[in-house]
Amino acid sequence: MAFAMHINMERCTGCNNCVVACPVNALELCTVDPATTDKIYTVTDGKAISLDLMNELCAGCGVCVEACPYGVIKLVASQAPAAKAAEEGH
Repeated sequence: MAFAMHINMERCTGCNNCVVACPVNALELCTVDPATTDKIYTVTDGKAISLDLMNELCAGCGVCVEACPYGVIKLVASQAPAAKAAEEGH
C-alpha cells in the first residue's frame, strides 16, 4: 500500500455508505460484543465501534472517501522506504 487510511471513529455514524461503495469489499463495519469480543454486524446507539480495513484488498481508489457524507475517511500518501531514507539523508 502506497498510502495510509485514516478513519475518525469518533465521527463515524455507521451509515455504511463506505462499505457499500467499496468496489473490492475492503471495508467491514461492525460493533464488538464486550463479553466475547466477537464482531456483531449492527450499529449500537447510532455509532459504529469498528470499521475494519482489509489492506490486502484495498486499492486506494478513494471511492469510500467520496461516499462518506461526514468526511470520516482520509487517504494519505505515504513515501516509499527508499524515498524516505533519501529525504532523511541516509
